[in-house]
Amino acid sequence: MLKNIPAIIPPRLLMVLDEMGHGDTIVIGDGNFPAASVGKNAEVIRLDGHGVPEVLEAVLRLIPLDQYVERPVMLMDRVPGDSADVSIWQTYTRLLKEAENRDENSIEFLERFAFYEEAKKAYAVVATSETSQYANVILRKGCIIPGK
Repeated sequence: MLKNIPAIIPPRLLMVLDEMGHGDTIVIGDGNFPAASVGKNAEVIRLDGHGVPEVLEAVLRLIPLDQYVERPVMLMDRVPGDSADVSIWQTYTRLLKEAENRDENSIEFLERFAFYEEAKKAYAVVATSETSQYANVILRKGCIIPGK
């Protein structure tokens, strides 16, 4: 056991987060996200039984977001005409504020297929059991800056 590591983070995910370098991305996908096919060239980690918000909160405790890009967080935008509830995005904004004092301006919304293309470039994909639609998140890792 390690101190100060969120219990939701399994050893394999901890290793992946440590291996990631500045600019690498990680996807935290909802239960409908095609993690295996999108992540066929990435490390795929299953966190069944958990939702995206709790995984996002834990990951944000361990890695910094890229401070050199305007929008280090990417979300899959709603398909035009789809009325799915996206209130989970408010939770993400709150978590970004709590973790890094960032707001909704740190989030880029990508069209569904553009999101999939960006996700294919990720270092790792975390598959969750999240039931909310459009709950997928891509994070771009930043740098640890000494003294901050």
